[in-house]
Amino acid sequence: MVDVATRAGVSLKTVSRVVNNVPHVQPELVERVLAAVAELGFRRNPSASSLRSGQATATIGLLIEEIANPFYAMIAGAAAEVARQHDTMLIIASSEEDPARERQLLRDMCARRVDGLLVVPAGDDHSFLRAEVELGTPMVFLDRPAGGLLADTVLLDNRGGARAGVRRLVEAGHRRIGVLLDSLSVYTMRERLDGAQDALAPAGVPYDTRLVRDGVRDPAEAARVVSEMLDRPDPPTAFFSLNNRITLGVIEELHRRGSDAAVLGFDDFDVARLVPHPLTVIAYDARELARTATELLFRRIGGDRSWPRTVVLPTELIARGAAPRRAGHAP
Repeated sequence: MVDVATRAGVSLKTVSRVVNNVPHVQPELVERVLAAVAELGFRRNPSASSLRSGQATATIGLLIEEIANPFYAMIAGAAAEVARQHDTMLIIASSEEDPARERQLLRDMCARRVDGLLVVPAGDDHSFLRAEVELGTPMVFLDRPAGGLLADTVLLDNRGGARAGVRRLVEAGHRRIGVLLDSLSVYTMRERLDGAQDALAPAGVPYDTRLVRDGVRDPAEAARVVSEMLDRPDPPTAFFSLNNRITLGVIEELHRRGSDAAVLGFDDFDVARLVPHPLTVIAYDARELARTATELLFRRIGGDRSWPRTVVLPTELIARGAAPRRAGHAP
């Protein structure tokens, strides 16, 4: 603005009045300022203006776990679509499942005075955000709840979905079910494991901790764990994988070994119907998860001050994979 004022030969106050559309500026001065603006390529900085005035910035922040994960890509896409409908820009950042990085990124977004935050939490303590909430920054947590902070939350029915899936395995006669999960420090993993236990107890199937493996991070590790379990004298007749990356490793090893063990996987995925092994997936609408959370955030931005709420979205069981071929049938 100083450069514009110098080029136009006017005061800095005059430049400010022109670019902020303040009335009653002499037309000749307006023309000189606008000509200097065009020559210098000046652009008004709405973020700086909002910091000074306390007005909305027309931006919201989204913190996700891992940009490369298709689940979070769908979350980001759906949130961006809703933000666009509200003439708002979406800023996306990834915590890489690091609570310290999450804390820094959320503080940075708040410092930029975003109008609201959508958060897929990595850590379990978000009390550091309490001051921002009290100052009026709306926040909605999705997929996992906040820790130490009362806030709007949109979740999947992780426990109910797992319960329904494992119940189906039990009804099919399975009594030894291998369970593979990422980390019990993750809320969704704990809920899904609890759901499995909920299904076993009423059927009189004992919960065998030897059939539960924690720390399965990727398909290769999942394949290795399945191989170990199948080599036991009393191997599982079914496997429950608690996310889609684990499911891929389970199917790979079962197919390699020609095993007919049943597979139940939490999360649907694009090629699930093409995998060479029958399986059941616990599916849900990831885009609806994001849309629900984002619309709730905009209601808060618009002035809704009702008590924070928790919304739980349903899951469903879907048969996927290739049906086993009988001997003698052409492919």
